Amino acid sequence: MPSAAEIIREAESLPVEERVLVVESLLRSLNPPQPEIDREWTAVAKRRLGELRSGRVKPVPGEEVFARIRERFSQ
Repeated sequence: MPSAAEIIREAESLPVEERVLVVESLLRSLNPPQPEIDREWTAVAKRRLGELRSGRVKPVPGEEVFARIRERFSQ
């Protein structure tokens, strides 16, 4: 069996499209699809999008979110 280093060298020599397929396949093997969880996240995303579009909630700029996180964890 080839070593990990050999497999990586071989994969790096592939065209970019084929490398993407290899990476996606490896990632799927680490985190297999879970259709029920995917459906739940889709429902949450649709609900949140509806809340944003309706004006019920206001978006928070990313810079502000990260500033809050830095502040929280710097203490």
